[in-house]
Amino acid sequence: MQDVASAPTATGGGVPGLAEMVWVNAQQDPTAVQFVRPAPVSRAWPARRSVRGGDLPVTCEQFRDDVLALARGFIAAGVEPGDRVGLMSRTRYEWTLIDYALWTIGAVTVPIYDTSSGEQLQWILADCGAVGCVVETAGHAELLAGVRDGLPGLRQAWQIDAGDLIALAGQGRDVDQAQVDERRTRVSGGDVATIVYTSGTTGPPKGCVLTHRNIYCDVTAATAVLPELLHPGASTVLFLPLAHAFARLIQVGIVQARATMVHSADTTSVRDQLRTHRPTFILAVPRVFEKMHIRARQEAHDARRGGLFALADRVAVRYSRAMDTQAGPGVTLRLARLAFDALVYRQVRAALGGRCDLAIVGGAPLGERLAHFFRGAGVTILEGYGLTETSPALSLNLPSAMRIGTVGRPLPGVQVRIAGGEVLARGDVVFPGYWNNPDATHAAFTGDGWLRTGDLGSLDDDGFLRITGRKKEIIVTAAGENVAPTAVEEAIRAHPLISQCMLVGDGRPYISALVTIDPPAWARWRASHGHPSADVADLRDDPELREEVQTVVDRANQTVSKAERVKTFRILPRDLTEADGELTPTLKIRRDVVQAHYTADIDALYRGH
Repeated sequence: MQDVASAPTATGGGVPGLAEMVWVNAQQDPTAVQFVRPAPVSRAWPARRSVRGGDLPVTCEQFRDDVLALARGFIAAGVEPGDRVGLMSRTRYEWTLIDYALWTIGAVTVPIYDTSSGEQLQWILADCGAVGCVVETAGHAELLAGVRDGLPGLRQAWQIDAGDLIALAGQGRDVDQAQVDERRTRVSGGDVATIVYTSGTTGPPKGCVLTHRNIYCDVTAATAVLPELLHPGASTVLFLPLAHAFARLIQVGIVQARATMVHSADTTSVRDQLRTHRPTFILAVPRVFEKMHIRARQEAHDARRGGLFALADRVAVRYSRAMDTQAGPGVTLRLARLAFDALVYRQVRAALGGRCDLAIVGGAPLGERLAHFFRGAGVTILEGYGLTETSPALSLNLPSAMRIGTVGRPLPGVQVRIAGGEVLARGDVVFPGYWNNPDATHAAFTGDGWLRTGDLGSLDDDGFLRITGRKKEIIVTAAGENVAPTAVEEAIRAHPLISQCMLVGDGRPYISALVTIDPPAWARWRASHGHPSADVADLRDDPELREEVQTVVDRANQTVSKAERVKTFRILPRDLTEADGELTPTLKIRRDVVQAHYTADIDALYRGH
């Protein structure tokens, strides 16, 4: 058994409600820009002045006034302390506004992914007993209307794009501000702030209850150890869904640190938003950086500079690895890095806006080589670890204490233990349990109060945590070999032709892989191989295509033991998608869904055995 703990920066007692900081900011620095509403500014919530097609800054004072106006509206609508209100929307200013307005009056926000199905929407609203629900679009409103008969407790619904928030604020004009202040100051750390339904890769979603204390302690710990990231003057473009606890942590951190956030609802315009707003840091899931690297390599290849990029790639990795040695990078390596900075690395940083030298990733493992490349290129990616059940961050690499390949040391106030190979956690950031599900809550904790994360890991002598796999994802072959699939899947997915990779082989004689082809890479591949209009489904058994994928698999096999090697693979006819339920909103594979969809392909891999 291994243990490591870090002293807390905030204690559980005397923790204020999360909305309190909105009032503090408005009083202490009213003109500081807290948010930026990108052009064209939505008419779903009014702007105070004409922006002539430009972006609209929202100061701390203006945000407080907006929160106050909407909080009055919710009170007028009969929302009481402790009431649950669903929120189904993309990442936008109104999402944050609604969140803080509900917290101000002691209500509970229940985030719902904007891509959720009607069945998922009904399950969440029914399970939490929501009295109201805010949706974004007419499509969402139609989805809600289709399941409304099964939600007898749902009294009201509001649509953002229909101007319902403006009307709601209008209803609240007669509500005395003193009533809002009384509600706000009555909120304490032990009150429920939100119920976040896990998008998990297996089973129906469970509602993770997070209190104001849980989130406050997590954010306070993160801002204490990351002054380089979260401080007045810092800025980020948030494009991850706010329904995910990882993005929510940054939202609260921005308010707590009085930094600036740009909401980016349109994921297709993220590159433009980064160049326009030039953030000082970003947060993302690892797949975003994988695609950035692949895109940079492909653009270099298209410009007939593929060889140059390959050399720059190797130099960046070597430079970063040398940074972890006592001697550091030598003179020759420093000169090579300087030369490639002008030729390659500046363009990589320019894709992030040119000012971003720090990033945080979470939600899935980040490949070591990729982390070394970006650090060598001038963008340090801080990999962290946590779960929705832990508010969500448990550990994080820091610029001053970083070990690539690990997920860092525990945050202040967090205790981590390894027992039987599983990562256990304890501290004020750990949730009290699942909503309306005592059996699941009981199963989530050990007898002495440690949270079972379900992840496998180890702690080194310096307290850095390394995640080695997920208990539920371990493949046990017919020979009894235990295989953690993540490392091999990452190595295969790193190739520009590959979009997704999932290992199979539970109870089978050997490990196999299901592979999908990246759509943009496919367009180039088929054109260069004389098949300009062919789909993947037409050519997935093509000898040339299989030979190229086999080369990728062979290279990945060299990095693992014999038992973990992929013996054969099957190219699937299309990419995995969130719409088909095969990916979570953070792009993790839902293995049970993929196995159900491609049973015949999996059986074909073992035919004759």
